[in-house]
Order: sequence, then structure tokens, then C-alpha cells
Amino acid sequence: MAITSIDPANGKVLRTFEPLSASAIEEKLRVAQAAFHAWKATPFSARSAALLNAAAILETEKRTLGELLTREMGKTISSAVGEVEKCALGCRFYAEHAEKMLMAEQVPTNASRSFVQYIPLGPILAVMPWNFPFWQVFRFAAPALMAGNAALLKHSSNVPQCALAIEDIFVRAGVPQGVFQTLLVEASQVEQLLKDDRIVAVTLTGSEGAGRSIAGIAGSQIKKTVLELGGSDPFIVMPSVDLEETATLAVKARTINNGQSCIAAKRFIVADPIYEEFERLFIVKMGALRVGDPMADSTEVGPLATEQLVNDLQKQVDAAVSDGALIKTGGKPLTGPGNYYAPTVLTGVRVGSPTYYEELFGPVAMLFRVKDAAEAVRVANDSPFGLGASVWTKDPGEQEYFVQNLEAGSVFVNAMVASDPRLPFGGIKRSGYGRELSDVGLREFVNIQTVWVK
Repeated sequence: MAITSIDPANGKVLRTFEPLSASAIEEKLRVAQAAFHAWKATPFSARSAALLNAAAILETEKRTLGELLTREMGKTISSAVGEVEKCALGCRFYAEHAEKMLMAEQVPTNASRSFVQYIPLGPILAVMPWNFPFWQVFRFAAPALMAGNAALLKHSSNVPQCALAIEDIFVRAGVPQGVFQTLLVEASQVEQLLKDDRIVAVTLTGSEGAGRSIAGIAGSQIKKTVLELGGSDPFIVMPSVDLEETATLAVKARTINNGQSCIAAKRFIVADPIYEEFERLFIVKMGALRVGDPMADSTEVGPLATEQLVNDLQKQVDAAVSDGALIKTGGKPLTGPGNYYAPTVLTGVRVGSPTYYEELFGPVAMLFRVKDAAEAVRVANDSPFGLGASVWTKDPGEQEYFVQNLEAGSVFVNAMVASDPRLPFGGIKRSGYGRELSDVGLREFVNIQTVWVK
């Protein structure tokens, strides 16, 4: 079955590719293993130079690369260019800091000398999603390569051109052949890869179902995994904030990447004294969003990445309504070509309704009214997910209460949840385990080796 790139704005096929054969996969693995042994012996200065070259390519070609992202998965061109710029930032961060982060650490003991050192593991498989087709890859690849590992990318089947472009960037940057390779393979071929002894670990960003499958196979092989899965992030609003400004940011937080982001705010939990006004503002602002051609600079919300995503989202909205929820704006796909869905606001989503517990991967928001901070925390934590959370309050006591009690991998106060190379990123509960970014993410795929000399 061919791997097909389809423009979500109009449904037209852009390119098709044949999946790699078993013999081609074997050759990729052989090359990766050989390349790893040479790369791990390469000085940090050479690895850093290659990453800085990659950053320069990304910055120079950000418009062209951004257009590729937009054509393949539908994000607006402004967000696509921003994503490419962020990849350059990530490359520079690890090029400049990885060596210091991975320096051996002397530990005083009763030995003559004892220390901890960080040794690269080998070829790592990265199973990556389509929603941030460059950033998700670079935030894994930059630290993995700087640590001395090799990387094999199995990208989502609807962004094959992005996957090939990333490999091309690394090659042009001076990363030796085989150190980073794109594998155009189907999901059914991943198990074969994971069971190969040359693959030493796997990282996955994707759905909860994909995480279960990958973790199960990797676990049977006793291989390290890092999983960044779904999210249903709460956005908590308390009475002390500026409602106009906060409602504007709430809309932005819900519709980032056309609503297709694990860390997009999805559940808006609002204190009773300000609920009515916040709901009014939020509905007006969601309904006023400009939906259209993602290549147009004026567009605020583009299409969903696939037709299936539109269908799945509609089923979730219908299920919520059948359980008593109300549609305050939107609630249906837009007519015409492309995978467009109207920005939507739901109220009254009932506890116990399947939609209450699911991730809505598109521009659909759920609003909840709560009486105080304690109830806000209870509603926020009443989720199988725990990726991010944002809290909007000027009250220092409330800020501390939320920070100490919210169940999430990241808590942002008076700011939208975002990933930053300087800070660890990841979740708890069904949002996954392990961390990406910062020194914590850098050390996920190394042998943390204790050395004792007597």
C-alpha cells in the first residue's frame, strides 16, 4: 500500500511513495549501526558544528519548508514558519549546551575515584506524528544526535515529504550518512523494527493507542521507551484576571495548530462569578475566527489534517450533544473541498459522557462552571490525561494552590502551555512517561554509567 501525501486544504494527492521493502530496511539498519559506532567517537565540537549548520539551513529556508508543512498537514503558513524557526532554536540550544550537560560528574565516595558518565546507546527509533511534523522530530533528534546516538525516523504516513526533507537537512548540515535516516514504512512494519537487536530504544509522540502498542512491543524486548501521548489540558480562569484579554488568549490556546495539538487547551474551567461574561466573550471570539486557505496570511484556522479526523471529531460532538451538551457556536464541518471544521463551543458536557474524558483533536472547546479554586482543581484533575495545564489568576495564594495541586507534567500560570528547549516536557497518567527537552530529555537515551575506581 502506497504512502500518500494529500493536501488537506483541497483533498488533492501531492505525491505517493512505496514503503521500504524488507531488504531495504535491513540495509538501513546495517548502515545505522555502522554509522553509530563512528558518530559516538566524534568529538562534541563536530556534532555541535553539524547541529549549528542544520539551524542555519532551517532559518534560511524557513518559508520554503513552512510551505511544505502547510501543504502536507494544513497548519497555517505563519505557524508553519514559526515551527521551522523553533526547530532552529532547538538545534542551537543543544549544540551550545549538550557537552556541558553530558560531562562526567565526580561523586565523592570511599573509592579512589568514582564518577557518573553518560554514554550513547545506539540507533534509536523515533515514531513521530503529523501535527508538528518538524518540531516533534527535531526536539528528539537534536539531543539524541548530540549525545552520540544514531536516529531512525518512522514519520506519520501523511507527511512523507516532511520526513524526507528533515533527513536532507541533516545530510546537508554535515551529519554523516546513516546517522539520521528516514524510513518510509507503514505502521505494520514498526514491530519488525522494534524487535531488531540493532534498535536499542524507541520514542513515540502520538495517540494513546499507539503508545500502548509501541510500549507493549518494546517492553517485550526490554527496550527503553519515552512516550508523549494525548492531552486534554485544562484552562482555569479565576475572577482576578482581565476577562477580555484572557478570553482572547483562551481562543488562541484552543485553536493553535487548527486545534490539533496535545498541549492545546481543551477544557475551559471558569469560576462562577465571571462565568457568564467569559462564556459570552469566548463564544463571540471563537465564532469570529477566520477559517480558510492555510497559505493565506490572514487565515487563523486551517483544515484538519485528514478527512478521518473531521469524521472522528463530529462523532465526539454528536455524542456530547446526545448526552445533553449544548452547541453554542459551530458544531459541524464546513461545506466545500478540504477538511474544514467550524470552531465550536460546547457547554454542559456531562460527567460520564465519553466526550468528557476524551481528547478533542480539532477546534472544539468545552466550557465548565465551578464555584471556587478547589472545585476547579477537582474538575481539572478529573481526566485520564495529565500533559499540561494553564491557570489564569493574579492572586498569589491561588497561584500556589494550583501549582501544588494540579496533576500535569507542566503547569503554566498566566501563560499558555508551550514547549521550551530549556525545560523538561512530558506528561503523567495516560499522557505518557519520560521527558523530552532540557538536560532531562538529553539524558533519556544514554547509559547513565557508574564508574568506581579503587
